[in-house]
Amino acid sequence: MKEPAVSADPTQVLAFETDCHIFDGCGFPGPGLHSFLFEPLWGEAGSSAYFNKPMLLALLGSVIIVAFFWAAFGKAKMVPGKLQMVAEAGYDFVRRGIVYETLGKKEGEKYVPFMVSLFFFVWILNVWSIVPVAQFPVTSIIAYPAILALMVYLVWMSVTFKRHGFVGGLKNLTGYDKSLGGVLPLIMVIEFFSNVLVRPFTHAVRLFANMFAGHTLLLLFTIASWYLLNGIGIAYAGVSFVMVIVMTAFELFIQAVQAYVFVLLACSFIQGALAEHH
Repeated sequence: MKEPAVSADPTQVLAFETDCHIFDGCGFPGPGLHSFLFEPLWGEAGSSAYFNKPMLLALLGSVIIVAFFWAAFGKAKMVPGKLQMVAEAGYDFVRRGIVYETLGKKEGEKYVPFMVSLFFFVWILNVWSIVPVAQFPVTSIIAYPAILALMVYLVWMSVTFKRHGFVGGLKNLTGYDKSLGGVLPLIMVIEFFSNVLVRPFTHAVRLFANMFAGHTLLLLFTIASWYLLNGIGIAYAGVSFVMVIVMTAFELFIQAVQAYVFVLLACSFIQGALAEHH
């Protein structure tokens, strides 16, 4: 059997790193969990100086966002230029289309900077998936969505108890309503676990799972295009390559949708925190 020729890291097999093709007597080098593991760019794994590709992309994403809005609004003009117009459009989309629609203008204005930052940070971490050379969505590693969801969770809890006090905050989180009668204790237990444990968990996992699945599919069709590029398999390789293009376009849409959903859910959590308990 012919073995795939891989790079220095034996856990990663990419389409351009193998001469394995169909009919050559070697198996299909499909993507898997190894496709989401990266050797350190410097330092040793587990050490305090450990730094790898996803970390670099997250850092670059932060720099790009700050630089973009700094360049757009650093010297804002009454008659905006093209860059300022694009930045204002993105800012207004989050402010009016998500925050105001969910929280209202009066309550939502103070949360606009946080939500705008969250939206564009999640979006750029997602969009790295289709950027040449980068080609990896940072949010497909659970640690990143988990930290972002934790930030939202801390804001949510702080708003809840600041608005209602300790007892009122507990009533808010447990859905306390005297009119429920005998089922009130059961409802309170369910609401407590839903709000305190389930919602932050699903908030992170929804983003992670979508980006993980999307990247896996892109890898699958990309590697398949190369693997089938042999003999009669060339015809199938063409179909697979068309799917790469289709999936790339679809991922562009999903990346924006997931950023939108993540921020929309964050706003809905805060909306619940601001709501008066019965």
